[in-house]
Amino acid sequence: MALPKANRLKSRKDFQAVFREGIRCHGSYLTLRALKLKPLCSTKPSLNTATQTTQATNSAHLASTRIGISISTKVSKRAVVRNRIKRQITAALHNLLPKLSQGWRLVVIVKPTAAESKCVSPQFLQELEQLLAQAEVFDGNS
Repeated sequence: MALPKANRLKSRKDFQAVFREGIRCHGSYLTLRALKLKPLCSTKPSLNTATQTTQATNSAHLASTRIGISISTKVSKRAVVRNRIKRQITAALHNLLPKLSQGWRLVVIVKPTAAESKCVSPQFLQELEQLLAQAEVFDGNS
């Protein structure tokens, strides 16, 4: 079960921005990097309709929360293990997606302890909830 396309963080530029400017929250298996994007607000009305449509698409693009998962070969040399962990985290994030507020860029970084301890999906879900609450990403916290 993959995340919806609107909620995937894909570009290298977005990942770099989150790593450069985002806040950090650490857990025993995961680290969360979170960056709150500022909405584009134009105070002057524009006569050009092309500019208005561009601003509308930019604001729609910024509205959804985008999430990326980073798991290095330090976690495990075996791709099977890394992909299993990534699928478990994606499933946990899919459950938490309706609770997240809009306009965030999140990167979940997996620590090597996740593969060593045979961590399972409920543990990932619990830790993700704690990290998201700590970063105040849930609705009503921002």
